[in-house]
Amino acid sequence: MNDHLDRAVLRGVLDAWREAVDRHLPDQVADLFAEDAVFQGLHPYSVGRAGVKEYYAGQPMGMTVAYDLLRARRLADDVVLAWVAVEFTFAAGTRAPLPLALTVIARRDRGTWRIAHYHVSPRID
Repeated sequence: MNDHLDRAVLRGVLDAWREAVDRHLPDQVADLFAEDAVFQGLHPYSVGRAGVKEYYAGQPMGMTVAYDLLRARRLADDVVLAWVAVEFTFAAGTRAPLPLALTVIARRDRGTWRIAHYHVSPRID
């Protein structure tokens, strides 16, 4: 596949993730992940949707996210890697914005693209 199609796959997954995060819908966020997804947020990692749901349920109301898809690379027919700059913002005056680097691997499973791997780290601009 070409870069344009890989980016389209990733934008579809990441746009749905952003919308669910912005609306504080942890069940919907978790549904975007594979059943065996490896998830590394800003505290200890988890495996599976339950850990993703718990992580996002614990995030404050009013938190939103913006992203910039920096790189996309096809790893296999049904696997795409993304390197993403993200910034989480919080309700006015509650906390400074949090810029992070995000690596995501999306995997197609029975025709649906889901996040199989999610890892954030501090972003160095």
